Order: sequence, then structure tokens, then C-alpha cells
Amino acid sequence: MKFAAFETSTEWCSVALWLDGEVAGIEERAGHGHSERVLPMLDRLAASACVALRSLDAVAFGAGPGAFTGLRIACGVAQGLAFARGIPAIGISTLEAMAEESGAVRVVACLDARMGEVYYSAMEKAGARWREVLPAQCVAPATVQVPQGKGWTGCGNGFAAYGNLRESLRLDNVIPDIHPSAISVARLAAPRLAAGEGVDAALAVPDYVRDKVALTEAERSSR
Repeated sequence: MKFAAFETSTEWCSVALWLDGEVAGIEERAGHGHSERVLPMLDRLAASACVALRSLDAVAFGAGPGAFTGLRIACGVAQGLAFARGIPAIGISTLEAMAEESGAVRVVACLDARMGEVYYSAMEKAGARWREVLPAQCVAPATVQVPQGKGWTGCGNGFAAYGNLRESLRLDNVIPDIHPSAISVARLAAPRLAAGEGVDAALAVPDYVRDKVALTEAERSSR
């Protein structure tokens, strides 16, 4: 199976190719330039791997949560490739991709959601997949919880943005510079695509978790 994967939910733009069990990827700090970079990056990666894009069997993308525009870019690119080639697409949670990136088995993934909130989820590794112990949600940092038990690792820039989280959650370890990558998206997508979990391009949509895009003027002035 050959498929491409995209992750553009943070300031990083990354692309990966899964080629019959082997995965290769590239990433760049893109700021707000994901839309200009993502397809040229895919072309570069495909050329270096001597892979024709018409030979792809599927497409995967980081579905969210994360930056609203970034989520739409990854989803839109995946939909375009999938629709043009008549192949399935699959969205992968960015929090799950962060957990996969961490290398730990019990993870609290926490992503800065701006506006005084974080996206977070607590997950445990179960074979090749992650099981949600606490589902993805958008909350104030003070309300983030950790499930019972020991051995939880925190990861993501939510811990950098809110430095007191590590102490208040009493985590064994925190890796604040972890971010979701297309390589992790590809690793998580591979067994699901093999199991037939890919969907039609029209059904592949972002998971925003939070609907609110920005603070109102009154909310900004009160801060």
C-alpha cells in the first residue's frame, strides 16, 4: 500500500509517504505559509522516493484539533488528491499523532488552543492504536485532568504556554516541544487503511473540537 499523509495543524508543515511499510517525511516551520508549501513538499518527497502520485492508494491527514486554517488546508489537499484519483481518505487526530510522536504509552497530549484554552486528551497505547481515556476537548488549563494511575507523560506546546500545568497535574514527564507530524499520521493511518477504514473524499472532514474562532472585542478588552 502506498499513501501520502499531511499535517498542517500547527506552525509546522509536514508531508509523508508510506510505501509498503516504509515511511519517509519532511517538515518545515511554515508559520502561515502552509498552503504555499504543502504541495511542493509532496512533489519533492515523491521525486526523491521515485514515486508517481498517480500510484497512491489512499491519503491521510491530521484532522484536528489545531489551527482552523491549517486543518482546512490538510483536509482540502487530501480531499483533492483522493477525489481526483478515486481513492479513500482518512483523518487522524492531531492529539493522537502527538501521543505517537512522544514514544510513551500513557500520554496527556496538550495543544495550545489560544484564547486562554487548550486542546487535550489522555490516551493509552493498545497495540498499534491509542485508546482514549479522556476524549479530546477544549478547556481552560486549570480544568485539565489526568486519569488515575502512574506513568503519564505530558506532551505538546500547551505545557510550554502554561508552565504550571506540569506541576498541577503531577506528571512523571513532560515533553513540551512535541508536535504532530505527517510521519506519525501515516503510522497511525496505515493499519486503519489496511482494515478498510478509509472514506470517500467528501466524507473526510476536520475535527475542530471547538467552534469558536476568535474572542469578541468585549472579551479581549476584559483580559
